[in-house]
Amino acid sequence: MNNDEAIVVDHLSKGFRIPHDRKVTVYEHIVGLLKGGKYSYEQFQALDDVSFTVRRGETFGVIGPNGSGKSTLLKILAGVLYPDSGTVRVNGKVAPFLELGVGFQPDLTAKENIFLYGSIMGLTRKEIGKRYDEILDFSELRRFENMKLKNFSSGMAVRLAFATAVQTDPDILLVDEVLAVGDEAFQRKCSAKIEEIRREGKTIIVVSHALGTVQELCERCMLLKNGRILASGETGKVVEEYLRISAAGAQA
Repeated sequence: MNNDEAIVVDHLSKGFRIPHDRKVTVYEHIVGLLKGGKYSYEQFQALDDVSFTVRRGETFGVIGPNGSGKSTLLKILAGVLYPDSGTVRVNGKVAPFLELGVGFQPDLTAKENIFLYGSIMGLTRKEIGKRYDEILDFSELRRFENMKLKNFSSGMAVRLAFATAVQTDPDILLVDEVLAVGDEAFQRKCSAKIEEIRREGKTIIVVSHALGTVQELCERCMLLKNGRILASGETGKVVEEYLRISAAGAQA
């Protein structure tokens, strides 16, 4: 990779097998086999020959309708999923803001979950300790630090997760609709923090249905539909193409 390249994706493809008949228990599996039943699957192609490059320090948008492969793409970039074919090269430390709070334990306190989630995000215990007060201040949950997470509202848990994840000091952020979580005041706080990270020259990939946010943050973006790239380039033009395709689909 060149020094000015943060992410290079080359001919990336990923598919999933969707079973037609769902068998939940072992008994159902055995009965189905004894009756001569066969498992049938439908192949769903989430990504199909996707190639693009993101420059270091760039904020790059990914837009498209539901089911177009956006979240699958971010999970592959984060190392959560592996592609069926193609290559992904990432230059730097990645912080995935995908499913905030995955890894939280409901029977642990907020304090204990900060240390747990921070370690999952790649921080050492010493690093978490140094950032602990800032995490609580950002989340505005200091008075609840010794409360078990199972007694938190979903919004409180997301605030705690975001406040912890944002302390990982990554080179590359993968942001999947995270700016739409929590109440309006916290959304503004998240947006301001992402903007601060952006001004520091970090690389950010933003997946969002909020086209205004994408236009505000990203100079370039990519339009995905049915796992394929329909358009890529200057954000305004790509958004116009998305709106044109969406309008044509609504009239069909």
